[in-house]
Amino acid sequence: MSTFHGLEMAKQALFAQQSALYTTGHNISNANTEGYTRQRVNFETMNPYPSGSRNRPQIPGQMGTGVQAGSVQRVRDQFLDYQYRAESSKSGYWAARADALSRMEGVLNEPSDSGLSHTIDQFWNGLQDLAVNPDNSGARSVVANRGLAVAETFNYLSESLSSIRSDLKNQIDTSVKETNALLRQIHNINEQIKELEPHGYLPNDLYDERDRLIDELSNKMNIKVTYSKSGEGSPEIADGMATIEVVNEKGEPFNPSVVLVNGQTGQEQVNEIEVTYGNDSYAAVSGISVNGQQLDVMNTNGSLKGFIDSYGHDFDGDGDVTGTYTDMLADLDKLANTLKEEFNKVHHNGKALDGSDGIDFFVFKDGKDGAAGITVNKDILDDPDLIAASTNDTDGEGANALNLAEVFNNKNLNGNPLGESTSINSFYQSLIGEMGVKAQEANRMTNNTAILRSQVEDQRMAVSSVSLDEEMSNMIRFQHAYNAAARSMTTMDEMLDKIINSMGLVGR
Repeated sequence: MSTFHGLEMAKQALFAQQSALYTTGHNISNANTEGYTRQRVNFETMNPYPSGSRNRPQIPGQMGTGVQAGSVQRVRDQFLDYQYRAESSKSGYWAARADALSRMEGVLNEPSDSGLSHTIDQFWNGLQDLAVNPDNSGARSVVANRGLAVAETFNYLSESLSSIRSDLKNQIDTSVKETNALLRQIHNINEQIKELEPHGYLPNDLYDERDRLIDELSNKMNIKVTYSKSGEGSPEIADGMATIEVVNEKGEPFNPSVVLVNGQTGQEQVNEIEVTYGNDSYAAVSGISVNGQQLDVMNTNGSLKGFIDSYGHDFDGDGDVTGTYTDMLADLDKLANTLKEEFNKVHHNGKALDGSDGIDFFVFKDGKDGAAGITVNKDILDDPDLIAASTNDTDGEGANALNLAEVFNNKNLNGNPLGESTSINSFYQSLIGEMGVKAQEANRMTNNTAILRSQVEDQRMAVSSVSLDEEMSNMIRFQHAYNAAARSMTTMDEMLDKIINSMGLVGR
């Protein structure tokens, strides 16, 4: 070996420790950067001297020739990424469900003094008072106006729920646009990585950005990510090209598979998501497709499923729309239609104050029906004496007012439109109870999935995030190594100085 090789070996050590110091500084600089993964320099021993050959020098054995910085690698665990994304999709679904149910609870506002249940109770009390004083104009006016309050509450609930449902449609459309934007960004990063890896580079910062986008995508739907080699010259530890496909709730791919981003070499493409709506009265979601291929979104997880599940869907096209808001709107319509039909039937059997036959108390307005269209007959509002409180023409007799009040508790309705042995009051109470149970479940699952996701995220951060204490320790370690390499170079320099400047001077 050359005498000058000591200087070369010290120089290599300086460069290696210097690169480690630069990487440590990069980690410290990005300690608060979202999605950043800490990096490390992989030190490698250089080829020893001499190499195996026929003309090798006869020395006791191979000697080391120093160190070099082999690669700068991210410290990341793909298994934790998989766990995080699976929990993120579950958390996204239940968070969307909980938010939709919370808004529904706010509209229905039960129990309260402004809810439908209290308004019906007030109407019922007014009918009881009318039964005692059928000739009292004040009692008749109260019944007419409290009946209008019941109708207006139905109108308000229907309009408010429909308005929130429109917001959910906007959320679905926005979520699809955001998803497609994420897919295009991931595809573009794949293309950049494909240009760099075959030249021997590890584009760690591109990997981080791609993983951040994939994490964001996993909140919208349940996905599986696989990686393939980008080229023959790519380093063995390179992440490669990412292929993303949608999987079901169990993490299994669909048959045929639904690929969102294809990262296979020579097949690179992005397949965007498209949502379609039906022509039914609810304009429910009729399909989700990926590049023309239908996606069974209800058999997966993610916030997109949560929005669709709340908004309403009819994937079979049979007109049977299912959804949190569509079900509630349909039940309110059924309740309003039943109230109108049963109340008017009893009202027709009675007599007004002038002895005339009873007319329709509740009617529909503006060509609407159900909860959105129910109101009190304008003739009764203008002349409350038309309320058929009596069963005959006898003055002071208000038996039919009691019959009208009994409509709300009657469990033997004609044709059982609300269900067997179910009254108007009990049907509405069951709606509120069912909604409360669903909201409670959604809130509980939101908390549970958030905790599980947080635990996995903590584990992932323990592996991948930057610890300033650890980086400072590494900085001191690499600094000492750098100083030692510099001292080694000084020693080599002194040896060469002795040989060059001091040898051959004896006897002068």
